[in-house]
Amino acid sequence: MRATIPLNALRAFEAAARHLSFTRAADELCVTQTAISHQVKGLEQRLGMPLFRRSNRGLTLTDEGLGLAPTLFEAFGAIDQLFEQFDAGGVREVLTVSAVGTFVVGALLERLPAFRAAHPLVDLRILTNNNKVDVVAEGLDYAIRFGDGAWHGCEAELICEAPMSPLCAPQVAEQLREPADLLRLPLLRSYRPQDWLAWFKSAGLEVVNLRGPMFDSSLIMVQAAIRGEGVALAPYGLFRRELDGGQLVRPFPIDADVGGYWLTWVKSRTLSPAMQAFRNWLTSVYLDGEAGAAAMSRQASEVVG
Repeated sequence: MRATIPLNALRAFEAAARHLSFTRAADELCVTQTAISHQVKGLEQRLGMPLFRRSNRGLTLTDEGLGLAPTLFEAFGAIDQLFEQFDAGGVREVLTVSAVGTFVVGALLERLPAFRAAHPLVDLRILTNNNKVDVVAEGLDYAIRFGDGAWHGCEAELICEAPMSPLCAPQVAEQLREPADLLRLPLLRSYRPQDWLAWFKSAGLEVVNLRGPMFDSSLIMVQAAIRGEGVALAPYGLFRRELDGGQLVRPFPIDADVGGYWLTWVKSRTLSPAMQAFRNWLTSVYLDGEAGAAAMSRQASEVVG
């Protein structure tokens, strides 16, 4: 039976293998170069094989060293990451949330300081998506997306409704007197082109063909509208700053209810403490779907051209 190998020897080899230098490994571990060399030599003797080739040009790993190093890199990396979780005086938990960019910019960013203040031991990481996301493959805890709440294999909890309305630059709004006037202008479309048809139906118009460029991001689409490139259909409650600032105008007070923003997670997933904290926080912010939608509507600017 092989004798137990000292952890210090493995740590010395791991650091030396990463740096390919006993000197830099010694600096990292706050020991002398001689101590690193002694630990590595002892490990080589225990294993009965050389792990480094030593020359005037420096160190290189032998085949045996190349076989051992990756496992130790991963193991010590995991240990280091674990102890980093104690930096704030308690166990930190990473929470990875992917969200539609429009929701992040229009609703989430301004509220995140409150979440961090309430939950200082949650290391929140925000990724953005264009509503196409694979929670399992991307290793996500949550995904916030727009739609009707029906995603295969996922639980879905409504955050808020998000009524859609046309948005455009003030100079474009001057050309609009009634909804039919929109058909003379480029209609900026997202990855959900059917939403325009739903809005025209709400306005009492049956439209078959739409013309205008398509974008895979509502944020970029609305930026194009601000530049006068056409009229965007977007959740106006998430663009209240642009409406209040006069960059955008909502020419017609007509909505299309085509979906809302949902918090989603894998059905088989047991919610971690950080996940439960984030879910409870979102619930407290938006109360429930109807109250959240009402709050967003109250905050939205009702600018009519």
